[in-house]
Amino acid sequence: MHRFALPFLLTLAACGGSSTSSEEATAPAATEAAKVEAVKADAAAEAKPAAKPAPSDIPAPDDVAAPPADATKTASGLAFKVLEKGPDGAHPTANAAVKVHYTGWTTDGKMFDSSVKRGKPAQFSLQGVIAGWTEGLQLIGKGDKARFWIPEDLAYKGMAGRPQGMLVFDVELIDIYEPGTPPAAPADVAAPPADAKKTDSGLAYKILASGAGGAHPGPTDVVTVHYTGWTTDGKQFDSSIERGMPAEFPLNRVIPGWTEGLQLLAPGDKARLWIPEALAYKGQPGRPAGMLVFDVELLSFEAMPARPAMPH
Repeated sequence: MHRFALPFLLTLAACGGSSTSSEEATAPAATEAAKVEAVKADAAAEAKPAAKPAPSDIPAPDDVAAPPADATKTASGLAFKVLEKGPDGAHPTANAAVKVHYTGWTTDGKMFDSSVKRGKPAQFSLQGVIAGWTEGLQLIGKGDKARFWIPEDLAYKGMAGRPQGMLVFDVELIDIYEPGTPPAAPADVAAPPADAKKTDSGLAYKILASGAGGAHPGPTDVVTVHYTGWTTDGKQFDSSIERGMPAEFPLNRVIPGWTEGLQLLAPGDKARLWIPEALAYKGQPGRPAGMLVFDVELLSFEAMPARPAMPH
């Protein structure tokens, strides 16, 4: 079955494109979480001029130029060293997604990327990153901190605009998300039932389980959700549960039915949304057609940083 990356499609549907930052171009993950972080970084720093490496850049380790004698080297050429053992021995599989903090340097000691400096961990699938990360993260356990020396043929292979040569990363494996089994299409997938609520826009929704209550996200907030989507014939076209990792995206970068529907929920709520085509992809070629049905769990949300005023 063909799988759509929903947040990516939603972003394109709403904006006609995606925002890209220089950090996104050098980060090891080519994922939707990285795109969201790039959007937030752009919003917070758009008005700032391009700068030289900041004084707050994280210093490179003493062994950045080459793996030390006590590093372990694999058959592929990857070298690694566990700096600190965590309490959990679980290792991710090749198809898992992970949450990590990391900092990367070139072998001359120049930092080119850091989730630590940004202040927020990165989440990505191990199938969506450079080969050295796919291999290296499987060698450490949850909670471990490690250093990777990734040769160029396991990194960006000389691609223009990417960090060159061997790359060195300090990584903390914070969490592991293994792929799961998404739910089957609900019995009411073909049409909203009588007890579903309908808004003026035509969106129908039903709360399946209530969380602890509290504030609701606003129209520009960044939400973290688990979801599964079906067309009205019961065919699943996407699921964050199947990927094993929650999706994160700004509500002003998605199809209108999601922008409206997620604002009706509080963290912990689980709901079913029946989104008419006019609030979904509007018949765009290559996108799911007709009314779409989603089971959604709102895990959390945070405010999108305000864009600074542009100088006159």
